[in-house]
Amino acid sequence: MLDTLLQGKRVTLRNVTEKDFKPLWQLRYGEENPEWKKWDAPYFPYERLDFHRFKEMEKNRVTYDYAHGVNSQLLIEVNSRIIGSIVFYWEDEATRWLEIGIAIYKPKFWNGGYGTEALELYIDYLFSNLEIERVGLTTWSGNERMIAAGKKVGLLMEGRMRKCRYYNGYYYDSIRMGMIREEWEEKKKSKKLQRGVSYTNQNN
Repeated sequence: MLDTLLQGKRVTLRNVTEKDFKPLWQLRYGEENPEWKKWDAPYFPYERLDFHRFKEMEKNRVTYDYAHGVNSQLLIEVNSRIIGSIVFYWEDEATRWLEIGIAIYKPKFWNGGYGTEALELYIDYLFSNLEIERVGLTTWSGNERMIAAGKKVGLLMEGRMRKCRYYNGYYYDSIRMGMIREEWEEKKKSKKLQRGVSYTNQNN
């Protein structure tokens, strides 16, 4: 396995270890009706897991993509405190269609630029380590903070499926955003993005 550490000015991204299961469970399932779920695809049912089941699922979850040499899930930390997670998944691996997702669980960290920096670090990590030409992000029109964060890092609005998400008596749009490699490289040049990345081999 490969340990991954992405260091920014506000946040650190790193891979999940077994010692993280309890605090991660507490963030995701410690509350009956968590505030974060109201913005993270709330039109899908929220199934609350007990810790034992969550731990077993996490143990069996493959978060390291051995075929491509990258971590598909990283934790987001502020001052060594877990505040969220960021992931990628293959919409269609055969055509190298990759999507990312991010969750910041505590509202106190929603408006401090933490999610935006995490997106920048992770997008750079993916473009640097995968043979892909695009990174995509799918959200819904009710999550204005996610759309704003996507725009800040340079994701463009690529598609809007109108009124296909029904929630709390209203119809919302599904939003597709994305960025291609050339656009990311241009952004790095223009803003001179700086990041620290280290990889350490770990035999487990």
